[in-house]
Amino acid sequence: MTNIPIIRFENVTKQYDDDDAVLVNVSLEFERGKFYTLLGPSGCGKTTILRLIAGFTEPSAGNIYFNGKNVNQVPANKRQVNTVFQDYALFPHLNVFENVAFGLRIKKMKKSEIEKKVHEALQFVNLKGYENREIKEMSGGQRQRVAIARAIVNEPEIILLDEPLSALDLKLRTEMQYELRELQRRLGITFIFVTHDQEEALAMSDEIFVLNQGKIQQSGTPNDIYDEPINRFVADFIGESNIINGKMIRDYEVEFVGKRFECVDKGLHDNEPVEVVIRPEDLEITSIERGKLQVRVDTQLFRGVHYEISCYDKDGNEWLVHSTKKATVGEEIGLYFEPEAIHVMRFGESEEEFDRRLESYEEGDYDEF
Repeated sequence: MTNIPIIRFENVTKQYDDDDAVLVNVSLEFERGKFYTLLGPSGCGKTTILRLIAGFTEPSAGNIYFNGKNVNQVPANKRQVNTVFQDYALFPHLNVFENVAFGLRIKKMKKSEIEKKVHEALQFVNLKGYENREIKEMSGGQRQRVAIARAIVNEPEIILLDEPLSALDLKLRTEMQYELRELQRRLGITFIFVTHDQEEALAMSDEIFVLNQGKIQQSGTPNDIYDEPINRFVADFIGESNIINGKMIRDYEVEFVGKRFECVDKGLHDNEPVEVVIRPEDLEITSIERGKLQVRVDTQLFRGVHYEISCYDKDGNEWLVHSTKKATVGEEIGLYFEPEAIHVMRFGESEEEFDRRLESYEEGDYDEF
């Protein structure tokens, strides 16, 4: 059982009436005990995946498996899943204890068992002593913890979190990111978290699924997603990027801005048109002579931990630089970068196509890619 994914989607499509499909032929897996994030812009299908897992809606096509068993027709109240909603969905007329105990009372559990479980859950989220507090007297962060206590008291196998931090201010949101991550580690159960905030996803997740227009664009660890984006959407959506057209001369050599550079990418056709990504923090301000690029500084903003510098090369390409070094608007500078800083992408490639291409390349079947 331990090797079976706790949740598996098999070619799942979801369509409402005559509208365009919200999810299109999605296949994915969630393992036990990990913190997953579904990341993407509004309308990309991430909340629909949560609703399908919870049983609030059924797939139009495809299958959903829970511990290896098909649950397409299993109602929400029969699934070992609890959801923490964006507005927390707490009952304002009930105090903290009764909010957490609500699900247990529905199950007609013994009073002594309810008291034991509620006290344990509140202690787990650092709300011991708040049992009689009214919900209206709680802060945003405390309300979130009440919602989480209400979820974990039912001992689910999965907790679904639908943008639960979006209503909090920046400082509290950052604090709750750490609390949620630590809580998941202590519980050891699967968390599936929905957000459109890239920094939030990178900070909290074991694995991220990046969605757009009902399809998974890329999945992997935060480092994989950030350092090795598969296509322009992922590179643009996750952090800030310099993306420029180029040509893959051969394995480990790429051309852009009229120059050839050593890189670490392979597995594309010789002389194939490509897109090249260099992250702003991977560009080092240096002398004109040492620079691999020569640019003129256009604007500079101080962002607290670094300067955000916008530059242009002689061909009019904009280069964004994040540096602790201060530049002078109007001056000419050099930009240096290592071969590892260059990431080459095939135009419009999907994750499935990317995996198939690398597999073919490793097997020596060059005609396939």
